[in-house]
Amino acid sequence: MKRNRRISAVAVLTLAALVTGTGAGFAATTTPSATPVATHAFDTAPATATAPTRSFQGTLPAPTGPYAAGEDIIHLTDASRPDPWVPSSGPRQLTVTMVYPAVPGTGTPAPYMTLAEAAGAIRFRGMPASSGVTPQNLSGVTTHAFDGARPQRGKYPLVVLSPGFEDQRMTLTSLATDLASHGYVVALVGHTYEDSGETLANGETPTCAICHNPALDFDSVAASRALDMSFVIDRLTHGNTAWPLARLIDKHEIGTAGHSIGGAAAATTMTADPRVRAGVNMDGSFHPAPMPGRINRPFLMLGAADNHPVGGHDTTWGQAWAALGGYKKWLTVAGADHTSFTDLDLLLEEAGFPTPGPLSPERGVAITREYVTAFFDRTLKGIHSPLLDGPSPNNPEVLFQYQ
Repeated sequence: MKRNRRISAVAVLTLAALVTGTGAGFAATTTPSATPVATHAFDTAPATATAPTRSFQGTLPAPTGPYAAGEDIIHLTDASRPDPWVPSSGPRQLTVTMVYPAVPGTGTPAPYMTLAEAAGAIRFRGMPASSGVTPQNLSGVTTHAFDGARPQRGKYPLVVLSPGFEDQRMTLTSLATDLASHGYVVALVGHTYEDSGETLANGETPTCAICHNPALDFDSVAASRALDMSFVIDRLTHGNTAWPLARLIDKHEIGTAGHSIGGAAAATTMTADPRVRAGVNMDGSFHPAPMPGRINRPFLMLGAADNHPVGGHDTTWGQAWAALGGYKKWLTVAGADHTSFTDLDLLLEEAGFPTPGPLSPERGVAITREYVTAFFDRTLKGIHSPLLDGPSPNNPEVLFQYQ
């Protein structure tokens, strides 16, 4: 079994446990895994676990930078190619959340997702009414992003984010809002038909077309996502027809980052698109690992210590490390699980359920924000951060695999 199939199942179980109290109910509807995931709490969750009776109220951590985070939703259509998963639907359609540096105190609170996206997540994962999670309170998770907020003046690097397989784009909202607060424009890409639903321009929210395909080729998924990401870059850096605030983007300073298969897609995008100057893979296998000489620009590999130590079972990280030719870092986080780098563990905790790893969800989010921001500060802004020089007493969980 491919590692991305195995770890994407963990992400599904995470949200399933968030709303059911146990991963068992949803696991029965997914493709059985030939490789047990024994490092996550949900594998040993008692069958008698019950959902909380209180109503779920989710709140993401506030951004740490000097700016507020403004938010817009844009809809893009790539007329040059049919949808790779459902060709009968016509040209590839994408929904993208734009998060940007904004003036504090302007705009109105942005929802976490649309009601249709929230309903799709609940349906996709078989969430019972007893969970306390409803489309209304899931869509109403506090994001600290603001619709229609007045943008800060100036130009800012663009970072394109890609979520994990089966994960909606908003699972990287904590990272997106923090990057924006530190002076980045962030494009958070929803990859249509690859998760429980992204609301498109026509108001439809199609569910996943490929999620339960045991023969799915993840190299093809990463390649398709790379086309999505380069297309988004095209539209955002040529005029302002795609996004009225495109003037904020410094088109010469572009980075990509992703979680799980999204991290693989970040590397694939860099291989094919020389405009991307820096990339980050958060706990994802490479599909495929880059060949020597193909990525000679900065790259950060940030993963869970159990998943990605040097010499570990995921050999693609060692292959990628040897092939990367530019400034590079291989960092692992002790106690982290696969979803520590997203919003999922935090929402799980807020719903009253155990989280899958010993690292607290708050620490997972904080570490992800700090190191990804420090990496892009160095590579896209030329700002040196001692955080990347070696182990830090303030972050003892972060292990430098190479110095």
